[in-house]
Amino acid sequence: MKKEPINKRDMKRYQLQAKSIIETLPYITEFYGKTIVIKYGGNAMIDEKLKRAFALNIILLKYIGVNPVVVHGGGPQIGEMLNALNIESHFRQGYRVTDKATMDVVEMVLVGKVNKEIVNLINLHGGEAVGLSGKDGKLIQAEPKELAIEKNDAPPEIIDLGKVGEVTSVNTKLIDSLLSEGFIPVIAPVGVDENGETYNINADSVAGAVATAMGAKRLYLLTDVPGLLDEDKELVTSLSAKEAFEAIRTGVVTGGMIPKIKCCLEAVANVEKSAIIDGRVENCILLELFTKSGIGTEIIY
Repeated sequence: MKKEPINKRDMKRYQLQAKSIIETLPYITEFYGKTIVIKYGGNAMIDEKLKRAFALNIILLKYIGVNPVVVHGGGPQIGEMLNALNIESHFRQGYRVTDKATMDVVEMVLVGKVNKEIVNLINLHGGEAVGLSGKDGKLIQAEPKELAIEKNDAPPEIIDLGKVGEVTSVNTKLIDSLLSEGFIPVIAPVGVDENGETYNINADSVAGAVATAMGAKRLYLLTDVPGLLDEDKELVTSLSAKEAFEAIRTGVVTGGMIPKIKCCLEAVANVEKSAIIDGRVENCILLELFTKSGIGTEIIY
């Protein structure tokens, strides 16, 4: 491409761009050669502008020497397919009760549709992504998830969630191999048990387990909220593990934020920092990784 002299009117803008690039150098140095695990979900998977920004963020990380590993969700897409097939969904404590017919749809949507769309998105924008599920290379071993609801003056109610699972172990050999060859792994949250039975697993939990197994530098969970808000609805930018436990105990953390905070807490003993960041913000990954303030709620050990 032939270059032309910079127009004097544009010089200031280009100088600011150059300054911004230079300001990221300490962060690039810090994260060079390190692994970042990113749970991709929510509006960032739906809005076209955010999807493109996500792909470019991931590709940029790879080009500057960071190793991104993507774990994705797909709840809304699963719901749409189940509705189209007239298969009714039932939820208990936020978990989709998953019988065999539902599990077949879950696997078809997560592995066959959503995963490939994300891989294609990254590849179309210049990256080299490879799609995986927990079945590939014995990546994610699982077991049935036990859910008990405590009751006053009565034994806890044991809920049968069917083919909903939780991670028992992660075999990182295939991920390590792909990263060493320059590829970007994109993982669907489906696992298998020792008998080969397939399980639907919460994507946050899979991301946390992968980050823990790899000793990742960072774990990022993309959400549709700014992060953890305090009692005055102000963003809490940083929490120690002790403070996070206390926030759960005192009810500052509520609803769907509880499992996300718990996921970060489980990972943070092996991951330097975990963070919940707003996936509705364009370039949220770069803003969190390469700026002093960040844009979400980080949890440190």
